[in-house]
Amino acid sequence: MKAVVATGYGPPEKYTVTDVPTPRPGPGQIQVRIAAASINPADVRLPSGDFRDTVPLEFPHVPGNDFAGTVSEVGAGVTAYQVGDEIFGQAVPRALRAMAGATRPSLSTGSLAEYAVFEADTPFLAHRPDGLGVEQAAALPTIGLTARVLMATAELRPGETVLVIGATGGVGTAVIPLLAAAKARVIATATDADAGILRGLGADRTIGYAESEYPSDIDVAFNLTLPSDQLTGVARAIRPGGRLLTITYPVPRQEWIGRDDVRLHFVLDMDGTFGGMREVGELAARGGLPATIGRRYTLDEGAQACVDFARLHTTGKLVVTMGDAVLESPAVR
Repeated sequence: MKAVVATGYGPPEKYTVTDVPTPRPGPGQIQVRIAAASINPADVRLPSGDFRDTVPLEFPHVPGNDFAGTVSEVGAGVTAYQVGDEIFGQAVPRALRAMAGATRPSLSTGSLAEYAVFEADTPFLAHRPDGLGVEQAAALPTIGLTARVLMATAELRPGETVLVIGATGGVGTAVIPLLAAAKARVIATATDADAGILRGLGADRTIGYAESEYPSDIDVAFNLTLPSDQLTGVARAIRPGGRLLTITYPVPRQEWIGRDDVRLHFVLDMDGTFGGMREVGELAARGGLPATIGRRYTLDEGAQACVDFARLHTTGKLVVTMGDAVLESPAVR
């Protein structure tokens, strides 16, 4: 089968698209013919070598966490899925097993490929609902899960002001409509070119990325992009008793933000405590959780998609479609 492949540690410029053996499912696993996949930070960070001491990879390595596709083979003992089922979800590389949840981890062989193998018994896979297209389903898993956990953790009250740092990325463009639906006042960082997109998603105001542009007396801040040991500027913008939620590593410490009157939350749910892919799909199918797709690629362009993710300013998600996937509307959303 054809796949995006890293043959050793290095930047995404060294990835290739080449033939590798097609993975086969073992007991409790399913093989999926991938229709579309989307790019996430781990797809470039793990093969970079930044974490080789704690999370060593085996090469060749196929990146890719999020996907939509069709079940093509079922391993022994699997009852939740059968051949022909249309599914979507999120699964991390098997090298991350120790971090992938205590009970029902979602692991795979990498979704930037024509076929991938997944664990069947996990909340992070689900049947693709009617009305949720292939590209949207491939773009949603990580950002949908993260957006829902952010909202559950923030415990927003109507009228509160929320600052979203890194709003133009996949998570930001997914969570802004949820914030607007919760009747929060949303202030989002953006370039001038992206401001219209974010206002269309529900942002009340957009600002630049400089700390000097952060307003004061924010109730809640969502950090979606800055390293979590560099949040003192964000913390200064939050009122006493406010909340700072971050999704980035390193895992933050209260003393790093220089405020003991701001509640600090590191948002990560590897066990599906706040719901899994079924809940993401249901919300998306109702129109409550859009996925903004900024760029589209074919599998032959999959390595370039990873380079663009790492090197360019991108809006929303980058989606890679496989050879016979049915492409959806080229509109941004």
